[in-house]
Amino acid sequence: MIINHNYIHTSNEIKLAIAQNQPVVALESTIISHGMPWPRNVETALKVEQVVRDNGAIPATIAIMDGCCKVGLNQEDITRLGQSHEVMKVSLRDMPYVLTKNAMGATTVAATMRIASMAGIRIFATGGIGGVHRGATYSMDISADLQEMAHTNVAVVSAGVKSILDIGLTLEYLETMGIPVVTYGQDEFPSFYSAKSDFQSPLRLDHAEELAKMLQAKWSLGLHGAVLIANPVPESLEVPMHIIEQHIQSALLEADQNGIKGKDITPFLLQSIAEKSGGESLETNIVLIQNNAKLAAQIAMSLC
Repeated sequence: MIINHNYIHTSNEIKLAIAQNQPVVALESTIISHGMPWPRNVETALKVEQVVRDNGAIPATIAIMDGCCKVGLNQEDITRLGQSHEVMKVSLRDMPYVLTKNAMGATTVAATMRIASMAGIRIFATGGIGGVHRGATYSMDISADLQEMAHTNVAVVSAGVKSILDIGLTLEYLETMGIPVVTYGQDEFPSFYSAKSDFQSPLRLDHAEELAKMLQAKWSLGLHGAVLIANPVPESLEVPMHIIEQHIQSALLEADQNGIKGKDITPFLLQSIAEKSGGESLETNIVLIQNNAKLAAQIAMSLC
């Protein structure tokens, strides 16, 4: 397959870093446009970029803007995304349409992974991945993130699976697709807002260097696809499982009553949970993203 790189604009800093085998960490943009309110969204995005730099790597926030896939947004770009009310949430299926319409698009995990791979970036930090939604046995609602992870050689550092999803079924799906799931520093798989989930992690590693070696071994063997690196939110800053589950059940009922579904469901649920938790879930969300960016930078350093 021949890729038309006219659709991809990589900043000079990122181009040079990749050419010189310097550590680069990809960052998504849905957190800016669909994950948090203004101005916390822009403040958080800039802080996450700084965390990556403070840990020795170069941040590459990714979005679709000005008719191309931009790899390495500047502060003006991030502010535009954060302030605009006309930003599309873009997964793989949406990319050609958004490019054709010359519209602004915030990239999900799946779209960010694909664009990062095209640009030559191998490490990606996000909040939590998408997965198998609760009730998927009837709705067939399964995130494109999982399919993308099965095929694209970009490691994903997250705080596990978003707790609004069916974590057990998502772990089963990841196993079926041959995607290694390794939790950093503990035996239990985390659940986004909480360090615990009541699910055992398939694998555990305790050092960034070990994680980098695992990635190198996988890709050197020609085993295509991602590794999901689950990085638990610090327990002192988590929202306990039983509390967040109450908010999730209430938010799910509200979504059902309002007919919210498809790609609108996740931002709706996160917003509802933030309101029901009095902002506590939002603060935890911000902390865990920074925590993931730190680990991703350390892995990228080791990988280089």
